[in-house]
Parts: sequence; C-alpha cells; structure tokens
Amino acid sequence: MNEKNGRKAARILLGGSLLFAGISHMTFARKEFKAQVPDWVPLKKDDTVLYSGLAEIALGSSLVLTNEKHQQTVGKAAAMFFTAIFPGNISQYTHKRSAFGLDTNAKRFTRLFFQPILVYWALKSTNNL
Repeated sequence: MNEKNGRKAARILLGGSLLFAGISHMTFARKEFKAQVPDWVPLKKDDTVLYSGLAEIALGSSLVLTNEKHQQTVGKAAAMFFTAIFPGNISQYTHKRSAFGLDTNAKRFTRLFFQPILVYWALKSTNNL
C-alpha cells in the first residue's frame, strides 16, 4: 500500500469511528458521554452530548466523503474538535467519573494520552503533516 492509499485508509477509518461515536452519543451511550462533560460547560449535559454527537457525525461524514481539495480543512477541523473536547477527558479523570470501562484513576489517566494521537491522526491522514 502506498502512502496516499495509507492516508486514505486512515482518514476513512477515523471518519467511520467518528460516525459511530456520534451515533452512540445520540443513542445507546448518552449516559456514558455525560460523565465526560465538565461541570463548567454552560449547557445541560445531555444537550452538550447531543451537540457533540452532531459535530462528530458531521466531521466523520466529511472525513469519509471529502475530496482532495478539502481534506486539509476537514483534517484541521477534526483536530480542533479533538482538542476542544479534551477538557472533558480531564474532567472525567479529575472528578473520578467512571464511563466506558474507565473505572480507575490509572485507566482515566491513560486515556488522556490518546487525545494527542487522535489530533495527530486527523492531521496526518489529511495531508496536514
């Protein structure tokens, strides 16, 4: 597989993952996602989960369907989204909220290191790096 095809596969996999996550925000995992919403967010937790789910569906669809002309823009938007939701992961850790099998401080802390990987993935798979 050449580099271009590898990036395309990575972009589509990330997009599909975002689509799945977005759908799960609105359906079977709403309660779990509420555990990640920081208390300082000025919206109801359920509304925040729904809005972020819509954003994930839009970003996921864009990553899967985008043409070469718009890939970098979509990749930057996805990277910004992953950066914007990082405080939710920190909140889950600092408030010791269990969700998605993250039921210990060690697991919640380890989760924090995956967010930069998602930012890198979004940028690398869309020719921003």
